[in-house]
Amino acid sequence: MKKVLILGAGMVAKPIVQYLLKENFHVTVATRTRSKADAMIKGFSNGEAVAWTVDDDVTLDKLIAEHDLTVSLLPYAHHLNVAGKCIKHGKEMVTTSYVKPEMKALDQEARNAGIIILNEIGLDPGIDHMSAMRIIDYIHDKGGNVDEFYSLCGALPSIEDADNPFMYKFSWSPKGVIMAGNNDGRYLKHGKETYVSSENLFKDTFMVDFPDVSKLEVYPNRDSIDYIDIYGIPEAKTMFRGTFRHKGWCETLDVMKRMNLITYDKLDLKGKTYGEMTAILIGEKTADNLKRKVAGFLDIDINAHALKAIEWLGLFDDKPVGREKDSPFEVVSDLMLDKMSLGKEERDMVVMMHTFLASYPDGKKEVVKSRLLDFGTPATDTSVARTVALPAAIAAKMILNGKISIKGVYRPVLPEIYNPVLDELEKTGIKMVEDYDLPESEMIN
Repeated sequence: MKKVLILGAGMVAKPIVQYLLKENFHVTVATRTRSKADAMIKGFSNGEAVAWTVDDDVTLDKLIAEHDLTVSLLPYAHHLNVAGKCIKHGKEMVTTSYVKPEMKALDQEARNAGIIILNEIGLDPGIDHMSAMRIIDYIHDKGGNVDEFYSLCGALPSIEDADNPFMYKFSWSPKGVIMAGNNDGRYLKHGKETYVSSENLFKDTFMVDFPDVSKLEVYPNRDSIDYIDIYGIPEAKTMFRGTFRHKGWCETLDVMKRMNLITYDKLDLKGKTYGEMTAILIGEKTADNLKRKVAGFLDIDINAHALKAIEWLGLFDDKPVGREKDSPFEVVSDLMLDKMSLGKEERDMVVMMHTFLASYPDGKKEVVKSRLLDFGTPATDTSVARTVALPAAIAAKMILNGKISIKGVYRPVLPEIYNPVLDELEKTGIKMVEDYDLPESEMIN
């Protein structure tokens, strides 16, 4: 029986653990909180839980040596250490995280060790790459060019459960969601390169109608232009990767950024209330009439939706923060987690949409669309957990069974990776719906 090591037992771990257990692999889950791992392997004789922390390098080395493949679900900062040990022992590795330059630099070492280190095999990144490349290769195989490409994705509460002013609930790492709001962005549109600073990220938005959901708002997702090379489409005049949100999120996050509510700078919060912290951040000495002061600071109407959302969150309250020195980011993200976590009887959903404009040598043009709409199952698995974990689980199975045999550091942008993984994902109900030969009027403007 081949052995898989799973590092971490966080919010997306359960589906990958149970998928691999059901496929009759021996699965060891190593995590700081062993009880979480015990719950995931309960009822399976081929599962094992190990209490382990990331600073225990000796145990990590031993565990990797004893297993055939390691799936790292740790924060990305730890992947390089794991990769080094996988190379040392000649063991395969899978992650759902973005490829950093330091990881890419290990390509030749991984080849020499005879292993694959497969990264970005989750949802976004992951399913987005695979489903995009399937259509890009289709267009290129017909002799066509990809003139424009929009790739949009979001993990959201379902419409019926988006019942707070932010129109958002957390079904995965809350701090990761808020941290992403501090990114900048870059994209290419109709041949013009646009850089979006972090402070303007939530101002650069547009609306898209997603079938069977509603109109959703989109803002830029990191650096889109890098994907021209990653996807092999040098001909593209538009390359835009974006994040979906229900309307209300972008307006509110923009205001919060203007108020410095998600900065990492430490403040002295000893004896302070939430309202007093907010007052400090806008340069006020007291929290009296705070909502009016904030509206004046922002030069917006006191009845603006964003102010209602911030008030609902509790940032105008006279309740004590209960900390001595901390950052607004930590205070606010903890508040959001407390008030905006997805309930056990509520559903999240994953929405993804690719829109291509392709042109061909005979002058023909077509719009191609590909979309995914997936819902979580209350009290079982969230959609974001399934769509992040199952691609990694399937890839791990295929590597161990010799169905993916290439060696080196990779993303899932090659047909020998994306075709079998996408085909297997369809069996789990995760399927991209593709529409071809659509008119140019279907293109995002």
